[in-house]
Amino acid sequence: MGLKVPTFYKIDKERQLVMTTASGVTTMHDALTHQKRLLHDPDFAPNFSQLLDFTHVMRLDLSAENVRELAQTNVFSPDSHRAFIVSSDAVYGFARAFENLRERMGEHGIRVFRDLEDALLWVFSEKQSDSYLANSHHALKPTG
Repeated sequence: MGLKVPTFYKIDKERQLVMTTASGVTTMHDALTHQKRLLHDPDFAPNFSQLLDFTHVMRLDLSAENVRELAQTNVFSPDSHRAFIVSSDAVYGFARAFENLRERMGEHGIRVFRDLEDALLWVFSEKQSDSYLANSHHALKPTG
């Protein structure tokens, strides 16, 4: 059994960025709590970008139904740039499933990366341009 560490975040209002970090075992309760805290945080605005660092997640304790439920909640605007940074294939799969579900709901700014630099480039790129970055997740391949 892995170490349980809650998800936490920091808001950089100047850069209009939410930096979220999860590690250890991440549960549905952690994810829902994170969404609710952001929605009620006076420093948060839906048009902010988000960098989600999941590189230290040892295990996601989430079902496919949980992912669908999480994707139903609109926290960020459809134009926000959001980048998951992952290191494991399991977390990559979760993040891509979440991305696909949100795309079906009209949100096209979520991407999944294995490299921090690429993720930062996406988060801080112009929201209406840079087709290379907009399609970069399709070139990513899970590593063993």
